[in-house]
Amino acid sequence: MAINGILPLWKEKGMTSHDCVFKLRKILKTKKVGHTGTLDPEVDGVLPICIGNTTKVAEYITNQGKTYEAEVAIGFSTETEDATGEVVERDQREKKITRQELQTALEGLTGDITQIPPMYSAVKVNGKKLYEYARAGIAVERPIRKARIDSIELLDSAEEWTGTDIHFRIRIQCGKGTYIRTLAVQIGEALGYPAHMSKLTRTESGKFKQEDCLTLAEVDEIAQNGTIDQYLKPLIYGLSAFPAVEVDPKMFFAMKNGQVMEMHPLLEDNELLIFTINENPFALYKKHPEKKGKMKPEKMFGLPTEDEV
Repeated sequence: MAINGILPLWKEKGMTSHDCVFKLRKILKTKKVGHTGTLDPEVDGVLPICIGNTTKVAEYITNQGKTYEAEVAIGFSTETEDATGEVVERDQREKKITRQELQTALEGLTGDITQIPPMYSAVKVNGKKLYEYARAGIAVERPIRKARIDSIELLDSAEEWTGTDIHFRIRIQCGKGTYIRTLAVQIGEALGYPAHMSKLTRTESGKFKQEDCLTLAEVDEIAQNGTIDQYLKPLIYGLSAFPAVEVDPKMFFAMKNGQVMEMHPLLEDNELLIFTINENPFALYKKHPEKKGKMKPEKMFGLPTEDEV
């Protein structure tokens, strides 16, 4: 029987996101497996995996907000902006940072900010990834990107930090495309010192939380004993960022054929609207870009199966 659902996976350190997908294809004996946003090998944390028909909603999970817990190291910066890279700048002066100074720096980086992606990243410039240029020793101008930081919470209770090298932990709630490595460097800049991100864990991705997750070893075990379905989330779970309404029977045939329709009031203040049949996603609609007061299909999911109804 085909496996369909969203698996909340705990990605362990030392693995790429692609490694996880490769292993899961073997464990679950299915090719239709996709991840929802890359996590660097040295980062552990929540990585929702879409299996079977839920790969249709992977992009929407990727676009949802994330929560990270990071350790910021003040004292030296690296070429990768994390602990894996060569040291670029070191400041060996004795330092003293008060809690108020740190809180002020964090508040200054909350909200809509701009970031320059690290050279060792997958951002593309002229069709090539930045890390490809970096490995070849080629300097290129990096694009400035916008990022949304909803909150930065200081997790340590100290009133001040002293020494040549200082470490503190923070929790970040942010939008898609935020580089926590770069944020660590920006915090250092706000404090007047070189810095890098020394540790990082993703604790939430959209609705998926750390406590929901399974390791690859656990997935292997439940796949073998035939209980994998108990741990999979349905397709609609990946669309939780959008409102949902049941399909009006009068609209069914027009919607089934993907027709442009009168805009539903819920689309006034939302990017997308899910139309459901028996609470299962049937169609995803958006405002029509050219026809005012109309909506058009963004994605169709088809009629629910007997198992879903």
